[in-house]
Amino acid sequence: MFSANAFPRLSGYTRPMSTATRFEVVSHDDEPLILVDGEDREVGTLDKASCHDGDGVLHRAFSLFVFNAEGETLLQKRHRDKRLWPEFWSNACCSHPRRGEELPQAVVRRADQELGLAVEPEFVFKFQYRATFVDAGSEFELCSVFVSHDSPRPRVNAAEIAEWRWISPDDLDREIEVAPAQFTPWFKIEWKRLRTDFPAQIAPP
Repeated sequence: MFSANAFPRLSGYTRPMSTATRFEVVSHDDEPLILVDGEDREVGTLDKASCHDGDGVLHRAFSLFVFNAEGETLLQKRHRDKRLWPEFWSNACCSHPRRGEELPQAVVRRADQELGLAVEPEFVFKFQYRATFVDAGSEFELCSVFVSHDSPRPRVNAAEIAEWRWISPDDLDREIEVAPAQFTPWFKIEWKRLRTDFPAQIAPP
């Protein structure tokens, strides 16, 4: 399986798994995802594994960027057992709402499950993308992007996250320029849009 570990480690301090972690399985291949059309109207449900087969089936998703008081953003390295983009660096949290669950509620739930953080998500923008990971499958998502500020040290879920770190926006820009293949495709799209179109939303309060 292709891995981001094929590329050299970049600058910045990475936090290894430690006592400030827990291990809890919080997602399953058979969980139903919400299928949508291009206008984000619900058209049905399908299990997560099938949504990611082949070219993917369009479904609703969200992405969360977490910032601390210094203006750094939280990155996670995805667990090696992830089907798509294992061991790649990405934003703080990304997942899917459950049927009947509002997106902000889903963001709060998942941030607690993955990061042990109580967040106050602020919606920024929504976009659609498709990306294929070698022969393992694809993401095809209508993704809503949220930000949250002034977060404390996370207590990460080791079932989901291999490593984590805080990084300044300027350092992150440089890392993406030097080694873009170490990062997930949705993260790079979202980060560029945040930096270009929404600088006020990611600036320290």
